[in-house]
Amino acid sequence: MRYWVLCLCLSLGLCPATEAPTGESILNKVDENNYADTRVAVSEMVIHLARNTRTVRAKSWVKGSDKSFTEFLYPPRDKGTKMLKLGDELWTYTPETDRTIKISGSMLRQSVMGSDLSYEDMMEDRKLVDEYDAKVAESDTLLGRECWVLELTAKTPDVSYHSRKIWVDKERYVPLRENRFAKSGKLLKTTEVLSVSQHQGRWVADHVSFKDALKTGEGTEFVLDSIHLNVPIPDYIFSKAALKK
Repeated sequence: MRYWVLCLCLSLGLCPATEAPTGESILNKVDENNYADTRVAVSEMVIHLARNTRTVRAKSWVKGSDKSFTEFLYPPRDKGTKMLKLGDELWTYTPETDRTIKISGSMLRQSVMGSDLSYEDMMEDRKLVDEYDAKVAESDTLLGRECWVLELTAKTPDVSYHSRKIWVDKERYVPLRENRFAKSGKLLKTTEVLSVSQHQGRWVADHVSFKDALKTGEGTEFVLDSIHLNVPIPDYIFSKAALKK
């Protein structure tokens, strides 16, 4: 475009506006921020039940999207309980019974430690862009941050939630709110990010509120104490033998 034509267009406001990113490109950036080759984290779940509140502390090791190992550290009655995920399979070990149990089928939808998270939720490590088609619905503001609002629809029927609506920070690409729905359109779960911090150059939600829309109580808070990304993890951690160690 010639210089004088460009100036005329600018003065008349005729130059095309910068195109908004696509839902897929936003989701890719969310995945890029979330994904690491390995993660080691210590966290707490503060579970607000109908009549009382309990806190569960755990340490987790994650490798890629197919391997994870979690050991519960607190309270004393749950200490030593462990979970192992290998691909689409999940096992739990309870020291009280000294038994290893495979969690499958409808059991995957059961609550973990009485929280608002199911075993399916705990197993979610795959990239969202691999499981969902995304479109930009609108823009909004949360926690003082400009957000893209994305509507996600499952690519295949074997995912935990048929559709989702997520609010993604336009600058940091961290989801700040999410609603998860059944195929019927019924709301199943909500998440609200309460704070975000930076770790090794990445933005991480370190305080999140989860709510199962089908349960009573005030939800479950997830609080991240520490996280280390792309650190070596011994292979034996991701083995059934490690469950009883």
